[in-house]
Amino acid sequence: MMTSNDTYKSVDGISEGLFKDNGSRFIAKAYPVESEAEVKAIVASIKKEYHDARHHCYAYRIGLDGAAWRANDDGEPSGSAGRPILGQIDSAGLSDVLVVVIRYFGGIKLGIPGLIRAYKSSTGDALAQARVVEKVAGRWYTLRFPYESLPAVMKTVKDLGLPQRGQSFQEECSLEVRVRLSLEQDFLERIEKLGILVG
Repeated sequence: MMTSNDTYKSVDGISEGLFKDNGSRFIAKAYPVESEAEVKAIVASIKKEYHDARHHCYAYRIGLDGAAWRANDDGEPSGSAGRPILGQIDSAGLSDVLVVVIRYFGGIKLGIPGLIRAYKSSTGDALAQARVVEKVAGRWYTLRFPYESLPAVMKTVKDLGLPQRGQSFQEECSLEVRVRLSLEQDFLERIEKLGILVG
């Protein structure tokens, strides 16, 4: 069997974790995400929902190699919140994941070691509750072709087992297919041979 290097681990739903220390509560929420726009929308909605919380710290990693990432301390001492959250995502070997930790202050300062422990523990709890799934890295392509090319196109789609969406079969046909990275070269060569436009 061919081994591919286009798979990675992520989470397939929202999960929650909790850590309490000296009256402070740290509620961690893990989300599956695929873009920074999604991250911004989720963080904004959490700030609205938990508007009475003192801090909304978060970290995320996105993509096959996790190249897009950010760690945000949201007013906590530098490195005491975002970095520990990111560290837990990394030690779980995950990508396409966002963890936001909502902190309700209990009146007693925890100090930097205490904060690091709290953000780490709550994140670890949320990720332990998450259902981990294997994701396949790939991208969507839009194909445009004349109706008479339909059988050849559908054969290629079937041969490569490509997920599809947005089909339109008129005189001029269009179809969106998701191509995993390890099949991309093969796919583009086959489509080029058929003389089909790829967008």
